Amino acid sequence: MPRKAKYAEDLIPERPPAMTPEGRDAMLTAYAYDLVEKRLREGTASSQETTFFLKLGSQREKLEMERLRKENEMLQAKTKAIAYEQERAEMYKNAIEAMRRYSAHITDD
Repeated sequence: MPRKAKYAEDLIPERPPAMTPEGRDAMLTAYAYDLVEKRLREGTASSQETTFFLKLGSQREKLEMERLRKENEMLQAKTKAIAYEQERAEMYKNAIEAMRRYSAHITDD
C-alpha cells in the first residue's frame, strides 16, 4: 500500500510520458529538481545538492552563462557568413559561366 503524502508538496505531479530522448531528459531533470527542492525545504539536502544550487545562483555562473550565449551567437553568425560566402562563390561561378557562353555565341556569329 503506498504511503500517504503528509504535505501537498510531497505529491509530485504526474507528467505525460516523453516522446523523444530530449523530452525524457527534460522530464527526468524536472523530477530531480523537484526532489532536491523538497529536500532543501525539509533541510535534508546533501552538501553537494546545496552547493550546486548556490553555485547556480552565483554572479560568476550568470556571467559564464552569458559568455556561453554570446559564443553561441558568434558561432551562428560565423555559420551564416560561411553559408553566404558559399552562395556568393556559386553566384560568381554561374556569372562567369554565363559570360563564357555569351562570348562563345558572339564569336560564332
